[in-house]
Amino acid sequence: MQTDRLDVIYRALGDPSRRAILQRLADARSLTVSELAAPLPLAMPTVLKHLDVLERAALVSRHKTGRTVSVTLQPDALAEAMAWLQRTETFWTSRLDRLALVVAPARPTEPPAPEEEPP
Repeated sequence: MQTDRLDVIYRALGDPSRRAILQRLADARSLTVSELAAPLPLAMPTVLKHLDVLERAALVSRHKTGRTVSVTLQPDALAEAMAWLQRTETFWTSRLDRLALVVAPARPTEPPAPEEEPP
């Protein structure tokens, strides 16, 4: 995946209103713009601007039928972003595990518990 594409995706995901839109679409898969905007504390022009950003990031697609515009979640871009995060996590987890071995204090071995003598 190209770095610029990741930049666009993560920039789109950086706004809480856009994440709220994506979450609603994840629950419903496809909603009209009016249905998406209804619970949000945003004016319709603001919602439309957020949808523009999400569409440029290929996170959603819009389809017009008559006067109704439906918005559909496009999970492929999210899958690409998650794949990058997972590769990064694997890289850093292995590095941090090795670091922990180097900086962890050596555990002292405890002497065996004394055996009790019979009375």
